[in-house]
Amino acid sequence: MAEFKNVTVIKDANIYFDGKVTSRTIVFADGSRKTLGVMLPGDYEFGTGDKELMEILSGDLEVLLPGSSEWKTVEGGQSFEVPANSKFKLKIKKLTDYCCSFIK
Repeated sequence: MAEFKNVTVIKDANIYFDGKVTSRTIVFADGSRKTLGVMLPGDYEFGTGDKELMEILSGDLEVLLPGSSEWKTVEGGQSFEVPANSKFKLKIKKLTDYCCSFIK
């Protein structure tokens, strides 16, 4: 989906790793939420509360998912899921644009 309609956008940015990862939260009428953001090159580790679907809109990265010992390459147009209450690592190779969906 190229656009979201009838949503609320939270003005305050989510800023991580000294501004190298930023996003904005979008809330839908049913209460579900997503973030749209950008990650600059670097190595990062994130924790999840809810299950997450990470859609990579553009960019190039590697992800190390929970329970895996192998890094997986992900490029623009691809996605990956992260279980709830877990941690995952990212190696961002070039500027990456993403959409994260939180799944209850």
